[in-house]
Amino acid sequence: MKAKECCGLVGICSDSSVSRKLFFGLKVIQHRGQEAAGMAVADGTKMRWHKDAGLVHEVFDKEILDELEGNVGIAHVRYSTTGMKTADEAHPIMAKTTMGDIAVCHNGELTNAEALRDHFRKKGAGLEGLSDTEFIVRILAGELEASTDPTRAISRTLAKLRGAYSLAILIGDRLFAVRDPHGIRPLCLGKMKDGHVIASETPVLDLLEAEFIKDLKPGEIVEVGANVAKSYQIPTPRHKAHCMFEYVYFSRPDNCLDGQLVYDVRRRIGEILAVESPTEADSVFPVPDSGRAHAAGYADGSVIPMAEGLIKNRFVERTFILPEQRDRELSVLLKLNPVKSLVEDKRIVVVDDSIIRGTTMRKIVQILKKAGAKEVHVRIGCPPVRHPCYLGIDMKTREQFVANEKDEKQIAKEIGADSLVHISLEGLVEAIGHPMEDLCCGCLIGEYPVPIEGERVRHQETLKKFY
Repeated sequence: MKAKECCGLVGICSDSSVSRKLFFGLKVIQHRGQEAAGMAVADGTKMRWHKDAGLVHEVFDKEILDELEGNVGIAHVRYSTTGMKTADEAHPIMAKTTMGDIAVCHNGELTNAEALRDHFRKKGAGLEGLSDTEFIVRILAGELEASTDPTRAISRTLAKLRGAYSLAILIGDRLFAVRDPHGIRPLCLGKMKDGHVIASETPVLDLLEAEFIKDLKPGEIVEVGANVAKSYQIPTPRHKAHCMFEYVYFSRPDNCLDGQLVYDVRRRIGEILAVESPTEADSVFPVPDSGRAHAAGYADGSVIPMAEGLIKNRFVERTFILPEQRDRELSVLLKLNPVKSLVEDKRIVVVDDSIIRGTTMRKIVQILKKAGAKEVHVRIGCPPVRHPCYLGIDMKTREQFVANEKDEKQIAKEIGADSLVHISLEGLVEAIGHPMEDLCCGCLIGEYPVPIEGERVRHQETLKKFY
């Protein structure tokens, strides 16, 4: 099983219609959420939207896109970490205000969601769903009632939020982009020939032939117009907290994230892993597609040839997205098949990005040994995941982690491998290229960049002064 990340978002303000651009942008980041998709567009007089459960091409067709007429819009793909897994929880989340309709798309997770829920219940507000994004919309709607300045209203809304969030916001026909004060979740800005685009990943910009301008800074609010992008800054803590899992797994390898090309980071991970865990073997096998760059680096670092010994059925969705554990296990058999001539009587090093429950890797080891592998050694490009994530990844209980209270020899035995080695934390930080104090490694070390009840805060700070 892989970790499950929350969402991906795209926003465009243009001199021309944006619905098709948003559609293709979502297709580029479909990997960030396969549960639901949605879009809201505005034309200066009216806001239109459509959202539903399913993949992007299942939710939108030509007729729907034709109806979504407007030159500014936001769009979203979702995998829920909070809320129910239904079309009702799909983004954008909408509301009506005295300033007109508003719509919000959110990537991340609020750590003070329960406190906000209690606040609204005490006020007698009827909550429509369980998504923490609804709280953002309700707070913003209230702030817009108190201020005619949308940027001020957004800033005052952010002051009441804790946790991880990248936001795309439509207020009438004005588009705003927001990144949380720690920069946990990604968001970038690009310039098209006829407008601007914001997106969770830079390949969206490549598709739309947009020039990369920048990653939004932590705590930055950008009003995105067709011809100009205005920036505002809210107070931020001394250190950033970029999610290390974006580099290890979530982002596309061709994404440029906070100054680092993800493919290069993953290749460096593999090279460092080869130095830290040398192995006598005949071939290096990547787990497609998540372990390919890591495996290439491992092959270079170990001088063991890489071979595509596991063939992927590309018409099967990522296994982590399936709701039932048994379905996930069967999906591994559907998804991967060994090339027996490369496996039989061979010593294999299998390289992947991470292990969460261990069920997928166990099946892979079984597949290879059944095909006649003499030895199967597993190498992982992420340190052991032993702690929950509260900031946008669906890993909430320690009991679900195969590494919980186990060492590598015990985990190797559980997954049936002849050996197992994870990259060290120091090696991972070196590969990413950002200092440890600017990364969120909470799921690895159990220390978090924001206060979470019952958990340790990194640097032993409360961070309250920054909000």
